[in-house]
Amino acid sequence: MDFTFTEEQQAAAEAAKGVFAGVAPDAVTSPAMTPGAVAETCDRALWARLAEADLLSLLLDARYGGAGLDAVALCLVLRESAKVLARVPLLESCAAAAAVQAYGGEEAKADLLARAGRGETVLTVTAHGRTGHDPAEQAVTARQDGGTWVLDGVQTAVPWAYDADVTLVPAHTGTGRTVLALVPRGHEGAVLAEQFSTSGERLGELRLESARLPARDVIDTDGAWEWLRDLLATGTCALALGLGERVLRMTGEYTGKREQFGFPIATFQAVAVQAADRYIDLRAMEATLWQAAWRIASGAPGPLPAAGDVAVAKIWAAEGVRRVVQTAQHLHGGFGADVDYPLHRYHAWAKHLELSLGPAAAHEEALGDLLAAHPLA
Repeated sequence: MDFTFTEEQQAAAEAAKGVFAGVAPDAVTSPAMTPGAVAETCDRALWARLAEADLLSLLLDARYGGAGLDAVALCLVLRESAKVLARVPLLESCAAAAAVQAYGGEEAKADLLARAGRGETVLTVTAHGRTGHDPAEQAVTARQDGGTWVLDGVQTAVPWAYDADVTLVPAHTGTGRTVLALVPRGHEGAVLAEQFSTSGERLGELRLESARLPARDVIDTDGAWEWLRDLLATGTCALALGLGERVLRMTGEYTGKREQFGFPIATFQAVAVQAADRYIDLRAMEATLWQAAWRIASGAPGPLPAAGDVAVAKIWAAEGVRRVVQTAQHLHGGFGADVDYPLHRYHAWAKHLELSLGPAAAHEEALGDLLAAHPLA
């Protein structure tokens, strides 16, 4: 392993910093102040700036107008986006486009990839299943009927469902295989119902009732869903890391100014020890993130499949980001709950990221299954 970033990866991170520099984390209504969504749509102006900076096409090949970079570069950009709570489907759209490029047919690639890289077509993925706890691929059935596929089932908590032009839906067949269906928005037999995340963002419940798709819109290559799921989980870890780093910085700035008994509270041992523990959490989150991203990007073999490294990264991300925001709230006192101060927004987003793609307990179970199937001795 070599975690030194290439010049191209570093350039992507610097470009992201420039794009996100002017983004305010509290640019929309506080989720604490509204019973519904904080906004009807994602930040379209920011989405356009990301497209202009070629950050939506990072993972795409040059023939689709992309830079041909890898999961590490995407995670570097996602890390920066989370520091400002960027309200864009960056992870979902980029990951879905990468899956189409790696596993999709030529017609689907020609229709989607160049437009997705320019930000003209938005993609998302249903990755939470029917309840948020069961495997996503088990929530929808797919069967062939002549030259078409027929989908039935329900997927919950679909991110950016109302912004996406195409949704990638994992589904299981009668033979136990998993396919990925590309379902256009408003497609016959596909119905959306509003849901809301802890961060106040608008999600969707996607109900498929005998929705028919041509074979060209279904990816039936083995391993496509597993690869996409690992990339989504790793990207979620990058978001958690960026959010945690920004929260710890906010906490350091606050405790360095807040005084008690004539001294900044940052000089108190109890405060310093808690901050140091959270710094250790962030470094563990970072190391496991880059390990997982490197395994996905390189395809390098290891004692466990890449899914094992992804599980370790998500365990650290889920537990680490929760501890970071809880400590931040504690050290900020009542100020941290003030809706005029953005820390409460970071707390809400952290809870969403902690549970997205499965909480720590789910990944601990998955890691146990992998260890049982691949003994290390």
